[in-house]
Amino acid sequence: MSRKPDAVETILVRCPNWVGDVVMATPTLDCLRDNFPTARIIGAIRRNLRAVVEEGPWFDDIIDCEDKTWPGFRRMVRRIRAMKPDMAVLLPNSIRSVLPFRLGRAKRIYGYRRSLRGLLLSGGPRPMRDRTKITPIPMQDYYLEICRWLGLTLPAAREPRLFIGHDLRKQGDNLLKRYGIQEKDKLVALNPGASFGSSKCWPAEHFAVTAELFEQHMQAKILLLSGPGEDEIVHTIITKTRAAIINTYPDRVDLGLLKPLVRRCNLLITNDTGPRHYAVAFHVPVVVIMGPTDPRYTCANLERTTVIRKELDCSPCHKKVCPTDHRCMKDITPEMVFEAGRKLLEDQEQHETVVLQR
Repeated sequence: MSRKPDAVETILVRCPNWVGDVVMATPTLDCLRDNFPTARIIGAIRRNLRAVVEEGPWFDDIIDCEDKTWPGFRRMVRRIRAMKPDMAVLLPNSIRSVLPFRLGRAKRIYGYRRSLRGLLLSGGPRPMRDRTKITPIPMQDYYLEICRWLGLTLPAAREPRLFIGHDLRKQGDNLLKRYGIQEKDKLVALNPGASFGSSKCWPAEHFAVTAELFEQHMQAKILLLSGPGEDEIVHTIITKTRAAIINTYPDRVDLGLLKPLVRRCNLLITNDTGPRHYAVAFHVPVVVIMGPTDPRYTCANLERTTVIRKELDCSPCHKKVCPTDHRCMKDITPEMVFEAGRKLLEDQEQHETVVLQR
């Protein structure tokens, strides 16, 4: 039975709170835009994540999601009331994500009916369960289930998408040129940080050795990506490696400028964090070093992805800081990561050769 709302002129979408989740939600944003082509669709997103989506085709307007503080919460409620949305789609699971929309008098509010927050919603699916536990599924499918519940036509291709505008592309090209990176260069990027917590971080010393392996055996240039507060990780890698590292930290690359940099790469080596999903969206081969997280949340669109993970009794723990010896990450060696990356690069080169010969 179709539950698709009618007479929808304004839709407000509450976006996820993490970079990777925002990227994995883009098929859902595609679905909403395709099913409501004449509606005004507004994205509500954390200010630091705005650059991930603002150049895409999904939103007619974007507002900052400020529900963490009381003044910000009140401002958000007032803005929602002024917009008078006919429909709100909430992608986060928390009760807090519902309250501004309920107090802002959105006519219909849809999202996952988990625990007591279901009482505040107009409707939505319930998560899949195995007896009492919620069954993890890929996040892109998890978000799309809201659209399925509404009776919307789902997109045939469920791949994440990202967009780079002309000015951002030019900015990225200029930065790559300043770094001395040419079109013929084989570029391998390292992403050693994780805003989630240290439990997701592969040892910086391992990244240092990995850089040497790719430089020595693949004649690659090494681009070191980093985010705010990761200066110690960057310092360790640069001081421990003999490879010629191109360090982006002084340029304070934000989530917008990160897009053209990742898109240029031939390979990304990363912890299980947001930039891995940039690589997927841009069809860049990626090696993901995974520790405390459940791989079932991200086991979609892995055609150019190799996930390296140690199966331990304590994993997946989803803890921000490892309370024991961090074996899930420390036991993964640089040689394992190099071999996985080398194979991805060779597979990509063979694919490109076949395409050129056709």
